Amino acid sequence: MLVGQRMSDLIGQTDLVKIPSLSKLTGSDIFLKCEFQNPGGSIKDRAAKQLIEDAFERGELRPGMTVVEGTAGNTGIGLALVAKSFGLNMLAVMPNDQSPEKERMIALHGGELMAVDPVPFKNENHFYHTARRIAEERDDYWWANQFENTSNARAHYLHTGPEIWQQMEGRIDTFVSVAGTGGTIGGNSMFFKEQDENVDVWLADPDGSGIFEFLKSGDYVSEGGSMTEGIGIMRLVENFNQAKIDHAVNLPDQDLVTLSRYLREQDGIVLGSSSALNVAAALAAALHKGKGQRIVTFACDLGERSASKLYNEAYLKGRGLDPQPEPIEQLLERYGNLGDKLISTHWRGQAAHGK
Repeated sequence: MLVGQRMSDLIGQTDLVKIPSLSKLTGSDIFLKCEFQNPGGSIKDRAAKQLIEDAFERGELRPGMTVVEGTAGNTGIGLALVAKSFGLNMLAVMPNDQSPEKERMIALHGGELMAVDPVPFKNENHFYHTARRIAEERDDYWWANQFENTSNARAHYLHTGPEIWQQMEGRIDTFVSVAGTGGTIGGNSMFFKEQDENVDVWLADPDGSGIFEFLKSGDYVSEGGSMTEGIGIMRLVENFNQAKIDHAVNLPDQDLVTLSRYLREQDGIVLGSSSALNVAAALAAALHKGKGQRIVTFACDLGERSASKLYNEAYLKGRGLDPQPEPIEQLLERYGNLGDKLISTHWRGQAAHGK
């Protein structure tokens, strides 16, 4: 067992668990990397740690400074936790429509929260631009810049990917991930492709994101929206530019309702919305490719962080979603023929990862 000298030392080395129900239904082994075991409760702890450690190494940070970041929540929580470990302060700029669970966690970890109205990226008041402007105003502020700062992807290239490779004993057929900043799919896919070019990398994209269309046509176009927080991009950023992707699948929120309830009842696994999207895409990959696959994806965070949305009947109805899950057999039948919801792609990002 690891004995850490500070809380940030406990980030990483999370467990893998096989999903019994879906593995039985598909004839393929589907595994979840349990990122909710990180001390801040999400996979974003990994990026937060690498961002801050690399900034110290470059001389950009020193104790007493304030880390500033625009975030949908989980990165803000991770940065607040890691900042305290290194004698730093944290200011999170966050859209005011994110889950209250995440807002509370930032405060509990000693971070300061600035809530702003959700606006399109081109608007100068977008949380990303607001965080950048605030950081530029003072010499003792440092902007983490999780979208363009490739320490994000580096965390997964150096740590997450190698952990999974060791746990799976080098036998991975398919790797599935959503993309928010692109750091997770970027760093992991780089590592896996270096070990075995045949590892099949699947991107899971929700409605409202433009990545699926970008990989299909080269243009960022989207329709609708999603309750998944911090997932999806409408522009090419440096962390996503490092990804190596073979397939992309676009899936609706209603599927997340069905799968989250099914895994809770069958396996005692409580998924957050991003994790449910990951699992839905892993299920689609298993059905598309046939039996005998070894598939890995992420439980990105604690399912309880989605209590006010994914598990809230009034919220779901307000979004036009049916709180009652459809029979799993219907989902399996639909995933057996995804049609134009699934594409093959040869996206190989151009950015160097800087080992």
